[in-house]
Amino acid sequence: MQTIFWIIIFLGTFFIMEFNAWFTHKYIMHGFLWSLHKDHHHKDHDSWFERNDTFFIFYAIVSITCFYLWSYGDVWYTLPIGLGILVYGIAYFIVHDIFIHQRFKLFRNVDNKYARGLRRAHKIHHKHLGKKDGENFGMLIVPFKYFK
Repeated sequence: MQTIFWIIIFLGTFFIMEFNAWFTHKYIMHGFLWSLHKDHHHKDHDSWFERNDTFFIFYAIVSITCFYLWSYGDVWYTLPIGLGILVYGIAYFIVHDIFIHQRFKLFRNVDNKYARGLRRAHKIHHKHLGKKDGENFGMLIVPFKYFK
């Protein structure tokens, strides 16, 4: 029975992270922490790293804390939570940073309806270089209007 709860918690955490990514992007990154996020919309440096990458570090710390609580605090449910956050982070990095922004030159030739929809939705978001008016959506759940 614990295995079923473990799977439910892992999947629940993964999908809650989609909402969390949307919320964080809309109200925190395009809100009071715009100073860390703005270089993602408008490069003002020559470095491969962006100030925006700080957000990855925050979620990594949350995930590592969950692993610590599982390992040393014997809190079983923090393992699937930590893994759900980690796996979402990996998926986000692959889709957003590698596939869409091509920070590594991989997946350049992927061309299907879902891939085109992701690219189109993200391009619309990035046409606004400022703090306001950027259309917002999750990484995995993109409005169907972009899938043409």
